[in-house]
Amino acid sequence: MRGALKAAPAAYHGDGAWLPALLKKMRGRRIAVVGDLMLDEWLWGAVRRISPEAPVPVVEVSAHSYTLGGAGNVANNLAALGAEVSIIGAIGDDDSGAMVLDLCRRLGAATQGIVPIRSRPTTRKTRIVAHGQQVVRADRECTDPIDDRSRSVMMRAAAKLEGKIDGIIVSDYGKGLISVPLVEAFRALRRTAVITGDPKPQNIDAFADVDCIAPNAAEVEIATGISVKTDSGMAQAASSLLRRTGCRYVLVTRGEHGMTLFSDRQVPFTAPSVARQVYDVSGAGDTVISTLTLALAVGAPIERAVALATVAAGVVVEKLGTATASAQEIERFAGGVIVDLKPAPSAADKPRAAKRRGGAR
Repeated sequence: MRGALKAAPAAYHGDGAWLPALLKKMRGRRIAVVGDLMLDEWLWGAVRRISPEAPVPVVEVSAHSYTLGGAGNVANNLAALGAEVSIIGAIGDDDSGAMVLDLCRRLGAATQGIVPIRSRPTTRKTRIVAHGQQVVRADRECTDPIDDRSRSVMMRAAAKLEGKIDGIIVSDYGKGLISVPLVEAFRALRRTAVITGDPKPQNIDAFADVDCIAPNAAEVEIATGISVKTDSGMAQAASSLLRRTGCRYVLVTRGEHGMTLFSDRQVPFTAPSVARQVYDVSGAGDTVISTLTLALAVGAPIERAVALATVAAGVVVEKLGTATASAQEIERFAGGVIVDLKPAPSAADKPRAAKRRGGAR
């Protein structure tokens, strides 16, 4: 049995004095990331003309860069907050896979759990960006389930982490890695403070009994078949997920509406978005799950963990591309905002209560 997560009152209104101390406590914590590794390729340039071959812009490329994507971006966010990271995932036996492995090692992450698979390519997303706007994205990937042998290698890697980690993040991008047996191998670790996940709807049952899942609103609707266009609908859908998975918490990320935490153990609450301006939401969910997990791993109350994740998300959406938020950036950003957690409707509330509130905002 993993250590119990600390609970706090249903709503938290703080002055932020706790935030630097929590960030300091998070440094050096050991977190394992299991999930779909990707290589993000970026072509940066400017548009000055339309192609004579088709009605499309011609991007004159001036820069070319690579970053970690998917579960790799989760690892990147954790490292930016000072965590010690172990990565379990799959890459292809190709140049892109070699680049992913190199980028992971540059983070200082343990990479013994990364398995090269000859029969599939490394997932690679190529984005072309002009004048700060993404023009087009091209994906190269295989979403077939990974083979049993590769899964067994990862499960053995999981077993070797017993007693060596403080938390686990299951980062699911629907590329064939996440399965019930693989997640069960991590849940079997007895000396881990917390296990969280960011699931895709088709894999939701693999996340049974984890401490917290953090899907976005669209994923909640797909996973449950319940419309989340109103507050009451969102509450009903989240309640359905809590029953189906047995998770302690469901944290629904809702874009400009912030994020709402649901639990069978306390009144739901919403942390409004604190973003001052939004340039790019790519990878913001990775920042949320990374920050939340680290905070819970050091025993922070769920309210403070969610508030901290909200501030971290506010930092990264002001950056272009998949980005991270360092402790220094979070502290600086938090100095100008107040995260005021607001009670949210629960599934037990009557529908007319949601109507009075004007529905989802």
